[in-house]
Amino acid sequence: MPEPDKIEIESISRRSLLIGAGLLLATGWLPTVRGASADVPEPMDAAAFAALRRWIRTPFGRIACVQRGEGPAALFLHGFPLSGFQWRHAIAQLSSSRRCIAPDFMGLGHSRVAATQDLSPQAQSNMLAALLDALSVPAVDLVANDSGGTVAQLFAVQHPQRVRTMLLTNCDVHENSPPLQMKNSLAAARAGTYHQKIARHLQDRQYARSAAGIGGSAYAVPAHFSDEAIEYSFRPLVSSPLRQQQLNRHLAAFEPNPLLAIEAALKRSTFPTRMVWGTADPLFPGRWAEWLHQSLPASRGIRWVEGGRLFWPEEQPALLAEEARALWSA
Repeated sequence: MPEPDKIEIESISRRSLLIGAGLLLATGWLPTVRGASADVPEPMDAAAFAALRRWIRTPFGRIACVQRGEGPAALFLHGFPLSGFQWRHAIAQLSSSRRCIAPDFMGLGHSRVAATQDLSPQAQSNMLAALLDALSVPAVDLVANDSGGTVAQLFAVQHPQRVRTMLLTNCDVHENSPPLQMKNSLAAARAGTYHQKIARHLQDRQYARSAAGIGGSAYAVPAHFSDEAIEYSFRPLVSSPLRQQQLNRHLAAFEPNPLLAIEAALKRSTFPTRMVWGTADPLFPGRWAEWLHQSLPASRGIRWVEGGRLFWPEEQPALLAEEARALWSA
């Protein structure tokens, strides 16, 4: 596929960006910027994030990746069906102390891979190793959410020399991968129809933020699932028959559970790991954070995020950044 020569963001007006940013600040879930000298940088919008996006050539395809900051590298692994854009607010806060790297998994976001490419969690882990090689990054601090946590655990036990620390937020753990609540979505993916649900999010924003949509089920405040986030992460997924097929295959590849096979290796791990867990997530209840704490020899404990749902890291970047800095400096 030809290398893109420009970045396009569809259906995002300047007015909608300002409204979205104002809503986040008004609700108190994002920090207020008091001036150019403020310690906390202004959060990135979709246009700013896209301007940083590059396609990194790997044996797996061209992986869309955003980098910001200097210093030791931190690798941010997004959830399903989002993209690296999920981490934009956290990266804005942490790029002063880390080289923040946020790739899009194969079959999601803006990454471009062949129709025959394996999209399983194991293949995603292998892709990350190749991506870091291409970026000349020897080791990283892992930060992961949702299905990104599956890939993080696989990567960590298979490349322990490349992992300094691991910060896991609500994600797949041990037997709960994928969670039982994903049964219908997995069936739709196997039938090749899950992309229709994503298309509906783009067509009907009220549905997108309802209890039946991702905004209402995975965010504590459904309005935080902004129009620009929906456009940035979801528009590519239905942009062609190939991308629709890859979305379905990506989801279907969550089965069979890849985590049971690495239990012994995970329990031998030595890298410091911290769990930061939302308490209102039906997919990944707190007992799985407890399982990790009890199982990992170098666990640094659990912080509970009261009322946090699956995608709380996007809603509460200051809390995530606080925990990341504490883990990295320990």
